[in-house]
Amino acid sequence: MTFNTKFDTITVVIDMFSIKNDTENTIIIKNSKFICILYKVYEIEKIDKYLTQTKEKYKNATHYCYAYIINNQYKYSDDQEPSSTAGPPIYETLKNKNLNNILCVVVRYYGGIKLGASGLIRAYSKSTKEAINKATLVKLIKAKNVNITFDYKNIKLINNILKESEILKKEYNQNITYNVNIENELINKLNNISKITINNDIYIEK
Repeated sequence: MTFNTKFDTITVVIDMFSIKNDTENTIIIKNSKFICILYKVYEIEKIDKYLTQTKEKYKNATHYCYAYIINNQYKYSDDQEPSSTAGPPIYETLKNKNLNNILCVVVRYYGGIKLGASGLIRAYSKSTKEAINKATLVKLIKAKNVNITFDYKNIKLINNILKESEILKKEYNQNITYNVNIENELINKLNNISKITINNDIYIEK
């Protein structure tokens, strides 16, 4: 006797989110002050600017630990806390909340009482969670960053199609080229009137 078994493939779609505005929250644990700042960031190149900005605002702090997730790229730092007690807990909290396009910096002012490795992990996780709970979240959708090159005669039509899209850069030469973050469904509308070069997959606000 032969049994034929068919398994259907189930695709699980996970909603992604970012924050509507930069958000800050402070907690005190055993005299140590943990200031968590959530920054809305779309470009990895801007991370250093935000880190410098944070250090200038909160001078003489003991640690500036952080994690970011921007599209499919991420990074974290313990900033001289014991290994994996700060950066990874921050990152895992962001990841578990399905957050993207975000930088989380937790500034610590040491209060004189050691927390131990497990205590630090809990502290950095709690600091991050409380800031996220305080923030207003916005839903993200999959999109692409593309270069669109087209004739001058089509500029009004192109601009109309892209009226709700984020145009990051415009170049006017023999033809016009836009660098734009665009929803996937709009690419087909542009194919017949422009040349499209896809740079990478991204997430943008719904």
